[in-house]
Amino acid sequence: MSRRSTLRRAAELAAAGLISPAEMPAVERVEKVYAVAVTAAVASLIDPADPDDPIRRQYVPSAAELVTAPEELNDPIGDLAHSPVKGIVHRYPDRVLLTPLLVCPVYCRFCFRRARVGDADATLSEAELEAALAYVAGRPELREVVITGGDPLMLPPRRIEDLVRRLAAIPHLELVRFHSRVPVADPERVSPALAAALRPPESADLAVWLAVHVNHPRELSTLARAALARLADAGIPLLSQTVLLKGVNDRVEVLDALMRALVRNRVRPYYLHHPDLAPGTSHFRTSIAEGRALMRALRGRLSGIAQPTYVLDIPGGAGKVPVGPDYWDEAGACVTDPAGMGHPYRRD
Repeated sequence: MSRRSTLRRAAELAAAGLISPAEMPAVERVEKVYAVAVTAAVASLIDPADPDDPIRRQYVPSAAELVTAPEELNDPIGDLAHSPVKGIVHRYPDRVLLTPLLVCPVYCRFCFRRARVGDADATLSEAELEAALAYVAGRPELREVVITGGDPLMLPPRRIEDLVRRLAAIPHLELVRFHSRVPVADPERVSPALAAALRPPESADLAVWLAVHVNHPRELSTLARAALARLADAGIPLLSQTVLLKGVNDRVEVLDALMRALVRNRVRPYYLHHPDLAPGTSHFRTSIAEGRALMRALRGRLSGIAQPTYVLDIPGGAGKVPVGPDYWDEAGACVTDPAGMGHPYRRD
């Protein structure tokens, strides 16, 4: 397998040793419904001898995806219901999502947009992008644009630079945030030219941040760490987004190692997402009680800089809310320490 090749079919996954011949019929059925892509960088991290390998579980299709639970939704967080123009999702008063394309280097098996991603024809035309930017420019209450997809770092550096420049020309914007899997899934794509393209013009009063999606410490390979360093050295502040996934990172030791590794690589842990109700993903979901217990355990192990916020994106588009553990008991005027011991404390 070459360094730049991507596996997209059941036969290719089998030839690479990532699925068995017995699994091929189910994976062939999955690929007819949901997009499949496993980059060489990701494939190199998978232990083919371990059917429960946490990297494999995130990226390699399985028969479990063919089972849709009654509560699962094609649009679990209400993107379509809050899209006033193509490419824009407006769910919060001060910020919007901009989705210039819906293709990714890899397709995560738990993706909340899995019913839509993989469509190359959904890339915004120039006229559609102009309309999306006009929507942003016409609303002075907006302060932030989150560029997502798909994966916006699949765009060529010149198009990224042009998009940043055009956003920087909108006077009421203060922040542009890119969300990407590329630094871990296809790290060689993060060239010096791409890193430079993310920087706003020196004359612009605009900050550009990048949130990298990473779920397991093994995803922070040598190549991934080098990609993150190129971004950090270019002056791009880095955040992380992690999805809490059964069989991948639902142990405190794994989350501990991941958050420590992120901070060590100049990435500030941001969100730990409870999995969304996307179709065919019930095998990934823990309970919220389990997630809260994990966050309580992390609070006692990690410094504040390494603590993500555990959040639930309310179905239908009502927004994200923290669902982490509570430490303050108002009725009893008591505060609980990381070890679970209660301590009286004055209310006033």
